[in-house]
Amino acid sequence: MTLTGPLHLYFLLVACLITMPVAPTTAHQAAQSPSNPANQDELGTVDFPTSTRSREAQAHFLRGVAALHSFWYPVALEEFRAATKIDPDFAMGYWGEAMVQNHPLWGDPQETEAARRALARITMTPELTVRERAYIEAVTVLYGEGNKSSRDRAYARAMQKVYRDYPDDIEAALFYALALLGSAGDGLQGSQKRLLAGMIASTVFGQQPHHPGAAHYVIHAYDNPKDAHRALDAALLYADIAPAAPHARHMPAHIFVQLGMWPEAVASNLAAWEASDAWVMQNGHSPSKRDYHSLQWMQYAYLQLGRYEKAESLLDTMRKSWAGFPKDQPRSLYDGGYILARMAASYLVETQQWDKAEAILGPALPLSTGESPGADTSSKAFATLAQTPIIFARGLAAAMERSALQAQESITALRAISREPGPDSMPFMKELRRSAELQTMKIAAALDIAQGKHDAAIRKMEQATALIDAAPPSGPPPSIKPVHELFGEILLRAGRPDAAAKHFDKALDRHPARARSLLGAAAAATQNGDSRQALTLYSKFIDQWQHADPQLAELQEAQMYFRQSRAEDEH
Repeated sequence: MTLTGPLHLYFLLVACLITMPVAPTTAHQAAQSPSNPANQDELGTVDFPTSTRSREAQAHFLRGVAALHSFWYPVALEEFRAATKIDPDFAMGYWGEAMVQNHPLWGDPQETEAARRALARITMTPELTVRERAYIEAVTVLYGEGNKSSRDRAYARAMQKVYRDYPDDIEAALFYALALLGSAGDGLQGSQKRLLAGMIASTVFGQQPHHPGAAHYVIHAYDNPKDAHRALDAALLYADIAPAAPHARHMPAHIFVQLGMWPEAVASNLAAWEASDAWVMQNGHSPSKRDYHSLQWMQYAYLQLGRYEKAESLLDTMRKSWAGFPKDQPRSLYDGGYILARMAASYLVETQQWDKAEAILGPALPLSTGESPGADTSSKAFATLAQTPIIFARGLAAAMERSALQAQESITALRAISREPGPDSMPFMKELRRSAELQTMKIAAALDIAQGKHDAAIRKMEQATALIDAAPPSGPPPSIKPVHELFGEILLRAGRPDAAAKHFDKALDRHPARARSLLGAAAAATQNGDSRQALTLYSKFIDQWQHADPQLAELQEAQMYFRQSRAEDEH
């Protein structure tokens, strides 16, 4: 096939960019202050020469950059401030302090004013190199005029120029890759940006395999089931590159989850949780500073392994921890509340203990979207976000139990959220509204099938799958219960195993080795009379659940089919 037109030019540009040589330093950089490119206290190897004359300030700066590449923002900020305290004229120290205020892949609000204050302390002295001025000019664009998305795109263009002007500068390459990821957006253009970022980061990773940013951004760029295999080497190394950073220990789990490597995902998140707990204890921080995101992902992996008791214990840990969060820090409270809600909802939906929904989910989270001390628009938006997993799980459980009134209450609440005007400046609000809309369809379809309204349930699920297929999958299902998996289960109950099998296949394509999808696919194959496929799927399920809690009905189902199949073969 011959590519022509803009698409051909795009891939030609990609090829040119990723084949640019990337060497550790240029002759110009080598003339600057020594960078001491040693391992930065278990944060990875970073070589970033600057014009400061203080070796001590430079050492703090390097550690700050290393922490920045692993998104360990509190530590990075401490190091950059330590550098400028030693050398008050250290321009790149203030550059680092500004960089810390932007979390390009986390979706939380940018601390624009704090960054501008840091940049205002920079004095453009003659000692500054042309390269340093380029970095400072680029970050000034990031915190300039306009809305956040336009500034993200402008910053990416500015970093592209630095990258092209300094093709031997590893830091320019990696910060450009990160800028691409941070401005990617949705659709084909977003996918192309992520592909380009992955290629750039992969090139650096091939040449500098101990650089934290290289491994980190490779993982983010290929965080989808189609491309995850490209990042497996980076995932296997990243935790060893920067073992001090909790996020570096967690990030490999993104690839492990995409590939259905559940034991590895558990180990990765356990290491991240323990590292964050140790950091909090050693530094006397509030327990709210622990990495609860890793706790949530660890629970999800345990659920896929049939380790329900372990998953329940982690939910209990989260519930007890959140009760002790400072009440005068609304953002922290809401963030923790959302993780708690997701963990409770996931536990209920994965274990399907519908009759125990109220005990598992507990009462509504005591969060208010009204006025509260220290609350702002973004905090109120997060408060809304924190409620949605519980609302959905309660509604789905009610539908499964044929409680139409309770199911409708959840549908009404989710519809209100889907129409919430909320600030579009926060990317998660758009996703929240879309997710709430899907959740209403899933609850309504589940209620229809429970009431024997097969055709109505199927029509609703067809609408839901059309919406979800328009977006690429990434990480654990954002709405707790994957659409194609639920559709497959509904089709089985409607007596249509052939159609169900197709949806379970799609579910496994989007979220490989999900336990419920494997089990559903095996049941569909059995009902279709495809004994070979059923045996393959049940065998895979048994292998995945080899350390599952004993006496689980799902495991017994798989083992019984396996034994019957073996008995038939012997006869």
